Amino acid sequence: MHFPAAETATTVPLAVVKTLVLLVGSAITYFAFKAYRRTKQPPLGYLACGFGLVTLGLVLAGVLHEILGVSLETGILLESLLVLAGFLVIAYSLSV
Repeated sequence: MHFPAAETATTVPLAVVKTLVLLVGSAITYFAFKAYRRTKQPPLGYLACGFGLVTLGLVLAGVLHEILGVSLETGILLESLLVLAGFLVIAYSLSV
């Protein structure tokens, strides 16, 4: 398979950034969940869930496109829906 030069120039940096997003987002989710388990406060559970959804959404488009062969547009749509759902859950966790 042949990729244009512009795509290959951004492929590696994009993979690095997405990996960092996954690592940092997972750490935030872990700490929020750990706080929930320690305090048993439902808003912290919602916060952990919201950050988990956002983290999953932010890495989903590339994974779906590269590994499962889903069109990039469909992957981005699913990514955006998960990020939106995560932000809604985070907003709810902060309002209760």
